[in-house]
Amino acid sequence: QVQLVESGGGSARAGGSLSLSCEARGSIYRMYVMSWHRQAPGMERELVASITSSGTSNYADSVKGRFTISRDNAKNTVSLQMNGLKPEDTAVYYCYAEAQAGSDYLHKYLELWGQGTRVTVSS
Repeated sequence: QVQLVESGGGSARAGGSLSLSCEARGSIYRMYVMSWHRQAPGMERELVASITSSGTSNYADSVKGRFTISRDNAKNTVSLQMNGLKPEDTAVYYCYAEAQAGSDYLHKYLELWGQGTRVTVSS
């Protein structure tokens, strides 16, 4: 049907930058909200940033002013630009999207998660 494929991430020093990308692939009728979440070791998964199909974005207080979420509706992609990284940003980052599959899947409503990509920030 539809899957989310993430890329980017890796390692950076504190104060550095990294970017993440996520592409929805498959039979897609419509994409709705897309977001990034993260899960640090021993912690629950938390919302980092979200963006609606019309471009309205929302950020966790911990990343406001440092991270920027964007999306390309034509390409069904969402990106996260992370600047001013801190060691506490270290986590596995997951892309999430709500979508409707194509007509061959009867426009089924989907809640999708990417496979996760690791971000490590050293001090």
